[in-house]
Amino acid sequence: MLLPANRTSKRAGSFVTHDVLRGIGWTALPWLLPVACAVLWVLGARYGWISPQVLPPPALVFETLGALAKNGELWMHLSASMTRAAVGFGGGVLLGVLLGGLLGLSRTLEAYVLPSFNAIVQVPVLGWLPFLMIVVGIGEPLKFLLIGHAALVPVTLSTLQGFRGTPRGLQEVASVYRYTRWQVITRVTLPSAIPVIGTGVRLAFTKAWLTLVVVELVASSEGLGYLIVYGRQLFQLDLVLAAVLIVGAIGYVADRLLNALERKLQRGRAN
Repeated sequence: MLLPANRTSKRAGSFVTHDVLRGIGWTALPWLLPVACAVLWVLGARYGWISPQVLPPPALVFETLGALAKNGELWMHLSASMTRAAVGFGGGVLLGVLLGGLLGLSRTLEAYVLPSFNAIVQVPVLGWLPFLMIVVGIGEPLKFLLIGHAALVPVTLSTLQGFRGTPRGLQEVASVYRYTRWQVITRVTLPSAIPVIGTGVRLAFTKAWLTLVVVELVASSEGLGYLIVYGRQLFQLDLVLAAVLIVGAIGYVADRLLNALERKLQRGRAN
């Protein structure tokens, strides 16, 4: 039985409306908890549910943030943290891809190296802090090494998993075309491992960023982590919360950028 044209158009319109509403719902869903916390913060400060000495009002926090940006102190600490994160994270990712790729390509090397590697990574990053402080001091090399270590582990393991997960069909096609060893790695193995490596890189940045802040809390005279501990020592919680907001915002933006890059690489591989 054929439906009238107007009924068909109404049904199609309802499907479109439902899909649009569902898309909006999934987009807004992750923001419900942050917005609810922000509303509770504003209401709590306005009606005095929590003492301002314990939880400063949002207006004071953003005023402090603006003052830090105006006098240049924020940019000094932000520059120090971003430099440390870039050097440590970049070095950890490069070394992790290299080590993971070598382990994924050689069963013999994996048998020799992976057990010791797994044993070493069981020690928390901060567990190496006292030892490295004795070896390299409390300067920048200490921070680079700890941040790089935090990024190295997930990238190495994800690269190993990605290399070992190369579809057998792709390997057979490469064999038919008589690819060299290098061509197999660059045209087959590495492209097929990009999604897994991308997930490892995102996890590595999260660990590296957290390690950066913790290390700056313990052994630093500048940086966002130092700004947090400095505010705590002076009991200026508005300063602490301002630095925390910056740390969270940078971490979120960086994760979104890495996610977008991962998707772009996957689309390029599919094409």
